[in-house]
Amino acid sequence: MEIPAFVGQILTRLDAAGHEAYLVGGCVRDLLLGVVPKDWDITTKAKPEEILAVFTEGKYENIFGTVIVPVRDEEENLLAAIEVTTYRSEQGYSDRRRPDEITFETELDKDLERRDFTINAMALKFKSQSKLITEKEVINFGDDDVELVDLFGGRKDLGKRIIRAVGEPSERFREDALRLMRAIRFSCQLGFSIEPKTERAIAKLAGAIKFIANERIRDELIKILDSDRAHEGMQTLHDTKMLQYILPELERGVGETQNKHHTYTVFEHLMLSLKYCPSKDWRVRLAALLHDIGKPQTKKMVDGEATFYNHEYLGAKMTKKIMTRLRFANEDLDKVTNLVRNHMFYYNAGEVTPAAVRRLIVKTGRENLKDLIAVRIGDRLGSGVAKAMPYKLRHLEYMIEKVSNDPVSVKMLNINGTDLMTDLRLEPGPKIGAILDVLLAEVIEEPSLNTREYLLERSQELNKLNVEELRAKAKIEIEAKRDHDDHKLKHTHWV
Repeated sequence: MEIPAFVGQILTRLDAAGHEAYLVGGCVRDLLLGVVPKDWDITTKAKPEEILAVFTEGKYENIFGTVIVPVRDEEENLLAAIEVTTYRSEQGYSDRRRPDEITFETELDKDLERRDFTINAMALKFKSQSKLITEKEVINFGDDDVELVDLFGGRKDLGKRIIRAVGEPSERFREDALRLMRAIRFSCQLGFSIEPKTERAIAKLAGAIKFIANERIRDELIKILDSDRAHEGMQTLHDTKMLQYILPELERGVGETQNKHHTYTVFEHLMLSLKYCPSKDWRVRLAALLHDIGKPQTKKMVDGEATFYNHEYLGAKMTKKIMTRLRFANEDLDKVTNLVRNHMFYYNAGEVTPAAVRRLIVKTGRENLKDLIAVRIGDRLGSGVAKAMPYKLRHLEYMIEKVSNDPVSVKMLNINGTDLMTDLRLEPGPKIGAILDVLLAEVIEEPSLNTREYLLERSQELNKLNVEELRAKAKIEIEAKRDHDDHKLKHTHWV
């Protein structure tokens, strides 16, 4: 095991000032697992004012006894911010999230008793401070160099690979309802199972998650989706009845049958699509999970067959509503919504033209095409299809590469607004953009037209139209082709 030298220096300075101090929580868990900790937390007998006397550069701006100690290099660049917290106990959780009363304690065991899970309730102290003094950047140590305080069997549970609540599970979850999701998130991240009594308590108290701020739920959801066991995590949220409070829209697909192209219900299909989505990006995985979320509300029976016309558009609206409710960043919301809206893109090798591929690029954004294919692969495998990457998807990748240098945005035209102002003697205004939009619509269909001579000549003709006429023309050019693609899509996929 090893810790950064700067962590050792903080422990040494506290010890030199006569204050007992331990590494605690997640960093101890990770050290015992052989994982490099992302954060370093220290707990100490010292009160906040005593910690600040040792670390004058520290900041204390909370009521929890946590002093933030900045660590900087020789150039004063911030390397880390270490939390040094006074032993404390907590009483009363009227809001199901934060304690009503905090008491600073003098004994470590009181601090460990308040923690969530056994694997996070261990503390580690070096037997000899001399071990912490080194010129190296890291301090290497073994079990013989440290004292491990493990009051609740955390190390044993690490060996068993289980998540177990400290003490009575129901009490821990009533104190802080976010722990309901944290248990599932840790099981996903670590590949551990949840101890049966702890899991039963999660199911019993699942409704308490509604007391938690949406931002905190969002953060835990992202961590679940970002783990190697995202599918298992979402399934556990469903099995413990928590998903109905977090994503009730997803639960509507439970038991909802589909058409002849699907052997699974909508819910089963979405869960399997997440499982088989090849992307590591949590946003793409979320899109795979939600891509058919609009199906239950668009389902209609036509000639004895289930159809789901325009479910992708309703699904995109529902996805936007979900992500807005959970306070996702606008950039992430836009990306996931884009993938859900366009997941039904039509593509059949030998039938779809390079112009159609260019329209797809314009519609979805070049940067999203790889992710869109990942969603489609998850969709196919989640439907029970044997081949994840059939010939037509491989052919699409080839076509995307083939048209990669073709114009798909106004910036790629061989004239610009300045050229139009000079050649047509136009004043700056919306008409310039409208002319460029019409030119782009035409060039997307035939890239050979993207020459300066042709575009200037064509712009002379277009200049005879007013802004409204130009905008209508560009819209007709684009939407007519899109409607053609959508017709093909619906005919092929029975949507």
